[in-house]
Amino acid sequence: MRRPLRLSILLPLVLLCAAPALAKVQFPLRKAGLWDITMDHEGARMPAVTVQQCTSQAVDREFTSEFVPSAKQNCSKTDLRKTAAGYVMDSVCTMAGATVTSHAETSGDFDSAYTVTITARSEGGKLGTRDSKITMAAKWTGPCKEGQKPGDVVMPGGFKMNMRDLEKFKAMVPK
Repeated sequence: MRRPLRLSILLPLVLLCAAPALAKVQFPLRKAGLWDITMDHEGARMPAVTVQQCTSQAVDREFTSEFVPSAKQNCSKTDLRKTAAGYVMDSVCTMAGATVTSHAETSGDFDSAYTVTITARSEGGKLGTRDSKITMAAKWTGPCKEGQKPGDVVMPGGFKMNMRDLEKFKAMVPK
């Protein structure tokens, strides 16, 4: 149960961070500090989940560049466009034996609050064909807490990881 929960939390982050790195348009970097990110999986049996991420512009830049080789290998399409309201991204990626076709719309301000709505269709893999809609609402809450360093993510239940620890992160994503 713990692994699917982590994957459901981390997969949207991977899709949003990796695919834009391949596009000609780039998301702006977020303001450094502590962000509360609430992910709501519409129609899911689990309630909305909030994670806290301590970040810096350097970490956002590193996280994106770390996933470029993987995204180039796993995504046949990545299209990010700037719109009047924010950004729109369409991608087709293969992960965990499934092909995931996604459409994401991002609006807001990367200095204070932004929202990402992702609609995705997953085909193949262990779960078969599934449609999903995920809304991520992120809000900057201030400086990182004492003892936190950029890259730290605190998930529900107190599970803590650092995005810079790429090997542990990769181990959470099924092949």
